[in-house]
Amino acid sequence: MVQSRKYQIHAACGGKTEKRMKKVLITGGSRGIGAAAVKKFAESGHRVVFIYNKSEKEAKELSEKYGADCIRADVSDPLQIKEAVDAAAKIMGGIDVLVTSAGVAKIAQICDTDDGEWRRICDTDLSGTFYICREVSRIMVRQHSGSIVTVGSVWGKEGASCETAYSAAKAGVRGLTKALSKELAPSGITVNCVEPGVIDTDMNSCLSEEDKKALCEEIPAGRFGTAGEVAELIYFLSSEKASYITGQCIGIGGGF
Repeated sequence: MVQSRKYQIHAACGGKTEKRMKKVLITGGSRGIGAAAVKKFAESGHRVVFIYNKSEKEAKELSEKYGADCIRADVSDPLQIKEAVDAAAKIMGGIDVLVTSAGVAKIAQICDTDDGEWRRICDTDLSGTFYICREVSRIMVRQHSGSIVTVGSVWGKEGASCETAYSAAKAGVRGLTKALSKELAPSGITVNCVEPGVIDTDMNSCLSEEDKKALCEEIPAGRFGTAGEVAELIYFLSSEKASYITGQCIGIGGGF
């Protein structure tokens, strides 16, 4: 399903327009880091389509507020992702930037993580990233340009006790990013990964106030990060200013 509306981009800075409006596709765009990325790109004058799965109300509100089209699809289903990418490319006339923000997590010891939870996390966080990168890379290779920014996690680098499935999946995103950057660099495409630390999003809403306080004490910056701060890094990595940066996994965690 595609939710869309016609809109006009109003340029800032005394009526000056962007030198080049980019066509941006974002997964997990209805909430958290994905929603912050939708906001950042849309407010900066770019054309945005985002994919969501279950958060229909939030997706429609975001679409109306920022003039972005939204497509409902499950990133863990390769057929749905192919159809969503085809639809997004048709809506925008191509894809210049891909941001893979869709993700799920679960805090549990490995003995309490059943097969279904393992598959759900790996299928969404890792396989979902692979599926959409595969489809979008075909478009970017043909146009010989593009930027892909994957969203990993500090736990994909360091590992987290009681989050083995999530840590494993995000470690896979790290490896996928590095390998894909080498494969696509000859086609003028950059591929980088942002690895957030503890960010104040719904994913961490299950933490108690005591747990949050304990975590803040471990973070040198003394606070959780915001989704907007991660979106700023994503935006930079997709810009011309970062055209010689590829294959990098960049942490954003207040020194955690």
